[in-house]
Amino acid sequence: MRISGSWSARRRAPVGIALVALLTVPFVWTAGAQDRTVAPPAAAPAAGLKQGDQDSLVSRLVMQLLPKRHISGRKVDDEISARALNNFLKSLDPMKLYFTQGDIDEFAKYKDQIDDLTLRGDLSPAYAIFTRYLVRVNERLLLAQSLLEGDFDFTTAETIISDPKSTTYVRSDDEALDRWRRQLKFNILDLKDDGKTIDEARDQLKRRYARYARRWAQTDSDEILELYLSSITMAYDPHTTYMSPSSLNDFNIQMRLNLEGIGAALREKDGYTVVSNVIPGGAAARDGRLGEDDHIVSVGQSLDGEMVDIVEMPLKQVVSMIRGKAGTVVRLGVKKGGAGETEVYEITRAQVQLEDSAARGKVIEHPSPDGGPALKIGYINLPSFYLDMEGARRNTADFRSSTRDVRRLLDGFRADGVDGVVLDLSRNGGGSLTESINLTGLFIDRGPVVQVKDSSGAVQDYADEEAGVAWDGPLVVMTSKLSASASEILAGAIKDYRRGIIVGDPTTHGKGTVQTLMDLGREMFRHDRTNFGALKVTLQQFYLPGGDSTQLNGVAADVILPSITSVMDISESDLDFALPHDRVAAVRHQDYNMVPANLLETLRDASTDRVGADKEFLDLLRRKDLYVSQKQEKTISLLEEDFVARRKQLDAQKEEEKEGLEEELGNDIVYRDTYYNREVMNIAHDYIRGLRDQNLATASVNGRR
Repeated sequence: MRISGSWSARRRAPVGIALVALLTVPFVWTAGAQDRTVAPPAAAPAAGLKQGDQDSLVSRLVMQLLPKRHISGRKVDDEISARALNNFLKSLDPMKLYFTQGDIDEFAKYKDQIDDLTLRGDLSPAYAIFTRYLVRVNERLLLAQSLLEGDFDFTTAETIISDPKSTTYVRSDDEALDRWRRQLKFNILDLKDDGKTIDEARDQLKRRYARYARRWAQTDSDEILELYLSSITMAYDPHTTYMSPSSLNDFNIQMRLNLEGIGAALREKDGYTVVSNVIPGGAAARDGRLGEDDHIVSVGQSLDGEMVDIVEMPLKQVVSMIRGKAGTVVRLGVKKGGAGETEVYEITRAQVQLEDSAARGKVIEHPSPDGGPALKIGYINLPSFYLDMEGARRNTADFRSSTRDVRRLLDGFRADGVDGVVLDLSRNGGGSLTESINLTGLFIDRGPVVQVKDSSGAVQDYADEEAGVAWDGPLVVMTSKLSASASEILAGAIKDYRRGIIVGDPTTHGKGTVQTLMDLGREMFRHDRTNFGALKVTLQQFYLPGGDSTQLNGVAADVILPSITSVMDISESDLDFALPHDRVAAVRHQDYNMVPANLLETLRDASTDRVGADKEFLDLLRRKDLYVSQKQEKTISLLEEDFVARRKQLDAQKEEEKEGLEEELGNDIVYRDTYYNREVMNIAHDYIRGLRDQNLATASVNGRR
């Protein structure tokens, strides 16, 4: 089965296309008169920078494979070409600090040419744009170094635009000068707030931009090819990328070795290293402080090593600094959510431990929310869908799997006489597809769990084939915006079968696609003796038994609870060019009739009343509104008094937000008695009683469709 394996739902930067290389063309900055247009330099290639010998062959093959293998079956057309141009420009200059509007106007000629040229193996747009970028970076470097020698007025009421979508490219020398003066002023205020003196801040920024220049100077044709072809492939969808030969080598090494580190997936965003996923069972997950969307700005080795500024540093280099031998300490300078004061986390590196990411359970005596008798509720914390694939292949008697572990917990719950079960998938980013199917089978008696459509349009369903269930009583599934992929399959199937209710964020993550890695050497020559890199392509899409795709829309909750995660930009819909939601025909599946419409309405009303009267939930709603308002800000004041006041507010907000996330999502404790979890248990309690009142407390087939 080609789709077996594991997929992570957290956003990752394509391997190897973290910003890579710069600066070989000398240039002297001269500030011109107001509104004087910056004259574009000649677009001659930098010394030694030229298209690689095999690049033409690789680009032609990628362009031929995309429409054949991608789930959309779409041709590489002018719309893909225009998207690719924007992707390439954004990958080089996300904050619009380097290119001029004149450059962008000139590059517009490639908008409907990239598809045709690349299909012929012509990469001239990539080299023309990249060479211009080298020139502009050199200009801005010299300008920054000059400005850092001067003074900055922190008493002037002016702002900087913080949202790249809201800013424009500069049209003149004077506009560039003003843009960079404000940018450096912001950087200095940021570093001052972290305890640096102005002189220390100046020196750090000089080193930062010099390092930025040096790394672009080290570029090669492989890196340009990867960046350019990925700009084209990601015009199809955000998970389809090209890996250069060196990136493919790195990937293969990682697949063969058990590398040690902190257990977090990282991506590059606007020059920053951002956490895209904290891996269950890893060192960071056990530490409990590092979270999704946190920005790592510095890294130090051991307890007393120098904290090295990593802003604008290549992602590969950052990863190599963070990764290390198990048992050693790495110190991370972290800005929670990318804002506020930098906190330093000391994390002891370790291998990911299965035991720490395994299913764990607890029986909770939960009092009635309205004063009635208590009920026993079995709670299962499941961080991932895991499987010891080697043990399963050898049919070892005691091989570990999420299904086996959850079955064992359910057996214990039945022996303890629990009245209902809560399955917590709120931190579960996915895992083995086979496990998601088998684990769903613990709650349904045979039947289709997921449908999979390929690029030809053929749809196949995959079913639980084992008769019987491990738990036939009331079931509540906890989800959040972090619940993804395999989690969405289980939650969606439970919902389609009307076997239980979903409680949590309005929707889950929304990643309903499958990627495969195609070695281009094998594609061309049926062997991999020559490394031409690889194409990671989206070739299949998930659908629920009822026909809805989990893509983009995710799985909607039956009862929604307020949360910070629900308003974070961490879902599939927040990515550029995410594939749309669609439907296929429903397949015949059972209806357990365990979600009566009248009971569901009662559960929602009762929960809304409790949340509205709970001081902790009201405070959460306040913090949620504050988070949204801050996220919507397009500018930041550069008046020091206002900047410091805003930073204090952000620091307080981030601390509250961190506490809120810990309360909502928990850490290594099986169950935390927080106001959020108590309300989930209140809903479960009401659900169990409501089913009993309607004689529906045991799963039985009511009908078929």
